[in-house]
Amino acid sequence: MADAYVALADGRVFEARARAPGRTRGELVFTTAYTGYEESLTDPSYEEQVLTFSYPLIGNYGVRDERFESDRVHPNAAVARELTDDVAEWLESEGVPAVDHLDTRDLVTSVREEGAMACGIAAGPDATPEAAKAELAECVGMSDHVDIGKQVSTDEPYTVEGGGDVDVALVDCGMKGSIATSLAERGADVHVLPYDVDADTVAELEPDVLFVSNGPGDPANFAAATELVEAFAGEVPLAGICLGQQIVARAFGGDTEKMAFGHRGVNQPVRDLETGQVVMTTQNHGYSVADPGDLEVTQVNVNDDTAEGLKSDEFSVVTRQYHPEANPGPHDSLGFFDEVLDLAGNGSRTPVTAD
Repeated sequence: MADAYVALADGRVFEARARAPGRTRGELVFTTAYTGYEESLTDPSYEEQVLTFSYPLIGNYGVRDERFESDRVHPNAAVARELTDDVAEWLESEGVPAVDHLDTRDLVTSVREEGAMACGIAAGPDATPEAAKAELAECVGMSDHVDIGKQVSTDEPYTVEGGGDVDVALVDCGMKGSIATSLAERGADVHVLPYDVDADTVAELEPDVLFVSNGPGDPANFAAATELVEAFAGEVPLAGICLGQQIVARAFGGDTEKMAFGHRGVNQPVRDLETGQVVMTTQNHGYSVADPGDLEVTQVNVNDDTAEGLKSDEFSVVTRQYHPEANPGPHDSLGFFDEVLDLAGNGSRTPVTAD
């Protein structure tokens, strides 16, 4: 007899097996990654979502905290065809509901055809279909999570030291830890700042580069970060990854939009418009740049032509929609971090102002 239920916005209820008990709700999304489940589950970009793994067996190499991208699990729940005991016990210890023994192929196909959708989950001895439906009824859209940045950002500034002479001010909108590590490994001192940091605080750091991180939700809800980019445009070189690209685009007069089901996985092909080279990339986002504004599109997704890279030589801007740091995924695009630090030579070490 089933002891877990997943209720979907399309009216269906799936029976499943509870691996970690609880009740929750969120936007149902899927990832095609076949490794890196620890990195995915600790990626802040999955905040307020229910993560379905399309690969059938999750947990086949255990759980090691050195692979974590943050200090906690971020999806509201995990769904898989089969979860190993290691992963199930980890999720239970984190208080995150988890279910398996259901047809994830059906779930993934539904999301592909109908788009990311609201869902409700009830798992455990007292779970009922009605309980899952009650959770579904309380689910809100991702764009309605207006304070999601506060849920995932650092509360206090801190520095990841690289021992070099380049200072990066990194706005944490839900940063994967490997982004700061990738910069520090190249000699940068990375000053990690809250998502709503003010311009005066950034100006005191006299950064060589202002970098906006990845994160969850609608970029339109990150007004403070957008205004920060506007304040320093033309004063300090600018970079961004994922949500960061979207925020930078909005700051330069562009616009963003919600995608039907997003890009989540480690096998997204991206073509460079100048060289024609195609690289495989790691991605996790449900919004994209619809209009780049004053920026130039430099890379596009091979599957749907969405903007994957933006730049401005005039304002010293470079961004990526995908995750060059990988973790998990291919390392084809690690050179992006060298490109970011090269921007420091285009900037100025003279004090910048917030005016």
